[in-house]
Formats: sequence, C-alpha cells, structure tokens
Amino acid sequence: MSKVPDNLRYTKDHEWVEELAPNRFRIGITDYAQSALGDIVYIQLPKSASSVIANSVCGEVESTKSVSEIYAPISGTVVAINQKLDSNPEVINSDPYGAGWIAEIQISGTELTEELLSPQQYQSLTA
Repeated sequence: MSKVPDNLRYTKDHEWVEELAPNRFRIGITDYAQSALGDIVYIQLPKSASSVIANSVCGEVESTKSVSEIYAPISGTVVAINQKLDSNPEVINSDPYGAGWIAEIQISGTELTEELLSPQQYQSLTA
C-alpha cells in the first residue's frame, strides 16, 4: 500500500501539495504515482518564474515503462525547482515526499483549489 502523509493535500492525478509558508507551496508526485510509473529515468521540470495554472501540464516524468505528464495542482508562479532531479530523477522513486519534490509555487490568493483531496479522500481513490 502506498504512503499517504497526513500533512499534504492531493489531486486525482496523483500530485501532492505541501504548505511551506503562507501562499508558498511545494509540489511533487505521490508514492502511488511513482510506484505505478516504475523506475524514473528523466524529469522535465517546470520553468522557474513561469506561471502555472491548476490542472494544466507543468512538466513531464519519464520512466522505463512510460511518459506521464505532471499537472499543476495549484495556480501560481514557480519560485523554485528541484534541480537535483536533473541529474538524479530516480530520487522520486525512493523519496517522493522528501528529496523528490518537484517545484515550489507562490500563489497570489489565499485559497487553494477546492478540488484538492484530503489524505483520506486520496487513500479512498487509490485503494
């Protein structure tokens, strides 16, 4: 069974969101997603300082099995990217909620999209 940390919010597309500070969030793909993908060999990160829109493609992850798009779980501006993934994308497989984070996004408003799932809702979705 996949790990689903209680302190995060999730999307139906298997991304996670963590609040770092007011209006600043870290995003990544879930343990369930990395497990389904298999060995990750490449990641296309979002561009730093670019604007992303919730539910739109902001990157891509390539594994030995397939290529999958990464969808922005929230709208805002990319303020940091995890450049370590350029040379070491497989860290997403070993630590999807820690060292395998993908980007940090600054939002302009104070509200996250209502579509984000609680840990319990996400667990039900992936059960």
